[in-house]
Amino acid sequence: MQSSLIGKIQKANMYAREPERVTFSEFTTKFRGEHDSYQVSFRDDKWSCDCHFFPTSGICSHVMALQKLIGPMLPTEARYWPVSESVPVSSGT
Repeated sequence: MQSSLIGKIQKANMYAREPERVTFSEFTTKFRGEHDSYQVSFRDDKWSCDCHFFPTSGICSHVMALQKLIGPMLPTEARYWPVSESVPVSSGT
């Protein structure tokens, strides 16, 4: 193996231990839930999921799981729910 490649592998291992180096600006993924598979996206600073719960709540278990899974790699405003502006958040009154 080339010595320059060994150095790159070592650097990649170091980077992989520091997920805060990466910040997703957008992505789309397939999420296999208990009942079906769903498309979950983060785009234009907003989450979306094609499950039945998300459109009425602006959040769902699939988005929350991704927030926990890749939290350090998300922009700060996308790490905690509710973050979608598509559904108004109740004031509790």
